[in-house]
Amino acid sequence: MTETPSFPTSLGTSTADEIRLLGQDLTADLMGKVGFGELAFWLVALRRPTPSEVRVFEAVLVALADHGFTPTAIAARLTYLSAPDSLQGALAAGLLGGGSRFLGVTEDCGAFLHTALERLDGELPDDDAGWDAVALDVVSEAKAAKRFVPGLGHPVHKVRDPRTPVLIGIAEEEGLRGPHLKLFEAIGRVHEQVLGRRLPLNGAGVCGAALADLGLPVELLRGFALLARAAGLLGQIAEEQRRPIGMDAYLTVDRNAVYVDPT
Repeated sequence: MTETPSFPTSLGTSTADEIRLLGQDLTADLMGKVGFGELAFWLVALRRPTPSEVRVFEAVLVALADHGFTPTAIAARLTYLSAPDSLQGALAAGLLGGGSRFLGVTEDCGAFLHTALERLDGELPDDDAGWDAVALDVVSEAKAAKRFVPGLGHPVHKVRDPRTPVLIGIAEEEGLRGPHLKLFEAIGRVHEQVLGRRLPLNGAGVCGAALADLGLPVELLRGFALLARAAGLLGQIAEEQRRPIGMDAYLTVDRNAVYVDPT
């Protein structure tokens, strides 16, 4: 006889009369006692976050939830226009657009900073001058390799992304302004010396730095951005039901399409 296979998990299990999650009784220990942001952190880190960590983490989720008629929102609305019977399809369409230009910068920036920090020899800098020296090397190396520095620049906020100083301030208040944020801030101070122009530190980038400072896996940071945007997309679809613009957007493009000879 063959043994019944077992599938180990540290997440959720259930029996006929009980559901357990993260080693807790779902109904007795978690429901009504743990917020969704706290639970999302816990599910990935497999440790319960401190109140300070929850505040920073949820500030990130709020910062990334919705930015108006972005490509992800438009994709969700137009998919809902095309298939109003498929709410999940509209949500998925918006989430699939989370890439290197929108939302994905959160992970790209966190990974960029994390790699730079891992390559440092010796102790981390203890003042702005030390961080600035590290940042100069990092930005110079990226420029020499003809790579973008993720987290620099924004299509709308040309001078300052309003989310950046607020999130840094919250992390500072909670004692969680760690090396990723400090290096990111230093990049903001010195990049003009290398690139020859000044760019703002964008909100997606600062979110990636803050999440990395919380000790969350950098290869999963895009997932938290998508988690936040899922709430925003649901709001976009709800508004599309109440006050639709999808048909107007479609007709504006379609009725103004002009054929050009491909040669």
